[in-house]
Amino acid sequence: MCGLAGYIDAEARLREPRKVLSAMARCLVHRGPDDEGILFDEPTRVGFAFRRLAIRDLTQHGHQPMRSASGRFEITLNGECYGHDAMRKDLAREGATFRGTSDTETLLAAFEAWGVEATLPKLEGMFAFAVLDRAQRQLTLVRDRFGVKPMYYAFSGGRQVSLGDFSNPVAATLVFASELKALRVVPGMSLSVDRDALALFLRHGYVPGPLTIHPEVRKLLPGHFLRYDLDARRATVFPWFSSRALVEHGATHPFAGSDTEAIDAVDAAILRSVRLRMESDVPLGAFLSGGTDSTAVVAAMQALSSTPVQTYTIGFEDSNYDESPFAREIARHLGTSHTERIVSSKEALDVIPRIPEIWDEPFADSSQIPTLLVSETARRSVTVSLSGDGGDELFGGYYRYAWAERIAQSNARTPAVLRSAAALALRAVPRSLGNSLGRAISTALPKRFQMDRAGDRAHKLAALLSQPDAWNLYLELVATDRESLALVPGAVLPQSPLTNADCLVRPEVVPNFIARMMQADIASYLVDDILVKVDRASMSVSLEAREPLLDHQLAALAFSLPPSMRLRDGRRKWILEEVVARRVPRALTNRPKMGFGVPLGAWLRGPLRPWAESLLLASRIRSDGLLDADQIARRWRRFLHSRDEGYGVWNILMFQAWHESSKCR
Repeated sequence: MCGLAGYIDAEARLREPRKVLSAMARCLVHRGPDDEGILFDEPTRVGFAFRRLAIRDLTQHGHQPMRSASGRFEITLNGECYGHDAMRKDLAREGATFRGTSDTETLLAAFEAWGVEATLPKLEGMFAFAVLDRAQRQLTLVRDRFGVKPMYYAFSGGRQVSLGDFSNPVAATLVFASELKALRVVPGMSLSVDRDALALFLRHGYVPGPLTIHPEVRKLLPGHFLRYDLDARRATVFPWFSSRALVEHGATHPFAGSDTEAIDAVDAAILRSVRLRMESDVPLGAFLSGGTDSTAVVAAMQALSSTPVQTYTIGFEDSNYDESPFAREIARHLGTSHTERIVSSKEALDVIPRIPEIWDEPFADSSQIPTLLVSETARRSVTVSLSGDGGDELFGGYYRYAWAERIAQSNARTPAVLRSAAALALRAVPRSLGNSLGRAISTALPKRFQMDRAGDRAHKLAALLSQPDAWNLYLELVATDRESLALVPGAVLPQSPLTNADCLVRPEVVPNFIARMMQADIASYLVDDILVKVDRASMSVSLEAREPLLDHQLAALAFSLPPSMRLRDGRRKWILEEVVARRVPRALTNRPKMGFGVPLGAWLRGPLRPWAESLLLASRIRSDGLLDADQIARRWRRFLHSRDEGYGVWNILMFQAWHESSKCR
C-alpha cells in the first residue's frame, strides 16, 4: 500500500518540476514511510511521485516509479494485485523475464504483452495506478473495480472539471494523487468550495463520486480509467467494470444449485479470497468486531493458518457501544492471538481534531473514530490487516434491505391520515428511551425480530411513512439529513450515483428490489463512505487494510444467488451466517447488528459542546458565506433540546472543522 501523485505539465508551466513532485510526495509520507521515488520524464513532461509502504518484495526491486523491461511503460502503483504469480507464469511462457517478485513488475510485463486495457480484466485486487506509455504517448489513470483505492485528478489553473468526457483540448496541467492534500501544493492550483457538492455532503455525510468538495477536482470512479493523449492534450474517461453489469449478469445467470451447494460455493470463494489476501512479506492480522462479516474473514484466516492469527478489536467504556466481549469470545473459540483495547471517552474525543487532516475533505461517518483507533492498535504489531467490509452490500446485511419493500407496500395500502398519525406516535417516544427499551426487549426475542438502536429506527420509520414508492423510500433511508438544501442558500443537489440511471441496475433486468438497493449501496455508500473511512484511517498510521469480501469473483457468485439465500425468514445475510456457522457456534454470533458506533449525541451535549458551539458561531458562518447561519442556529437549538443522536449536526460540524482547517493550509 502506498501513495502516488503526479502530473502532465504539457505547457511547461512548472519551473521546478522535481521540486513540485517532492512536495507532493511529502504530503503522502503516512501512506508510504519506507521509500520515496521521483521521476520527471522530459520528453513527455510527465512527472511521478511515490511513497512506498513495503509489503511484497521488500528489496529495491520493488522501488517505484518502475520502468518496464523495454522502457516503453513507466508505472506508479498504489495497492495490491493478488495472485499475480499465476500471471507471471503465463507471461514467462511468452518470454517475459523478471528481476524481483513484486506485483508491480508483473503488471508492467502484462502491459508489454497484452496492453493496458486488455490487462485490466485479468487483475484481482485493490489498486489505483498511473502508467505512462511512451510509445503511444498516453498517460492512463486506473481505479480498481470497487474503489478500494482512491484516485483524484484535477487541472491546475482553476478550471472546473466536467462530469462527462473531455471533448475539448485540455489547456492546463493535469494533476493526480491518492489524496487531495497532494494536489493543493501544486503551483497554480486554486481550489474553491462547490456549494452543490456541500449540500450533497450534508445530506449523506460524504461527497459522492465523481464529485469532490472542490469543483476543480474529481474522483475517478471505481472500475474506470482516464486516458490522456499527450499530443492532442485531451483526456477521456472510460469504464472497464461496473457493479451494474455485475448484478445484472447475476440476475440473468442465476445459481442453480441447492442450499448446501450454494453454502459450499460461498465458503470456497471466501477461503480462496482470504488465501490470496494473506500473501505478505510483512506481519499480517485482522480486525475482529464480533459481527458476521469480520468473523467470516477471521474464521477463514485461522482455518488457513498453522499459527494463531493476530486479531484486534476496540471496546468502549459505554456498554451500549461496546462489541469487544463478542469479539473476545469468538477469538477464544477460534484460537487467535487477540488484542483488545478499551478506549476511554477522552481517547476517542482526542481523535476529533485530527479528522480534517486525515480525511482531507469533509467526511462525517462517526465510526471513523473507532476505525482510526483500531488501526492504531493493529499497527503496533502488524503492517497488514484484513477487514470484513463489503459483507453487508454483497449478502444483504443492512436493516433497510428488509424494511424498504415492506414499508412501501404498507404505505400503498394505508390511507395518508393513518400514516401521519402513526408517524406522530413514533416521534413521541424519545430516541434514547426507544433504544433502551429495544435493547431490553431484544434479549427475549428471536433473532429475526432483534435490532439495535430501536428508537433511532422508529424515528427513521416515521419519516418513511409519507414516501410514495419503494425507490424514494430507499433514498430517504440513506439520507442522514433530508433538509440539507435549506442549509446551503442557492445550492442544487447535483446528480450522484444514486440518481444517475446509468449507474444503477435496470428494474426490468433485476426485478428484486433488495438486489437493486444493494447495488446502489455498492455504487455510493460503500465506495464513498465505508472504503474512504477505512483507507484514510488505516493509511494515516501506515497500515494496509485488505477487504477479502470485496473479491469480484465472490461478488459475482453472491449476486447470482436467489434472493432467499440473502434474506430468509427475517434473517439477513442468511448464507453468510451459514458459512460462519461451520466454524463458529451460532450462539456466539446470534445477536442484533450493532455497527461501529459512538455515543455521538451524549458527546455533543457534553464534553464536545464548547468545540461544537465555537464552530457554529453565527459570525463565523456568515463571514464564510456558505451556510445559512439562522438555519444552523435553529438546528443546534433543536438538537440540544431533543434526544437526537445528532448525525445531521455532526455533518455540519465536520464540514465546519474541515473548512476551518483548510484556511490554515
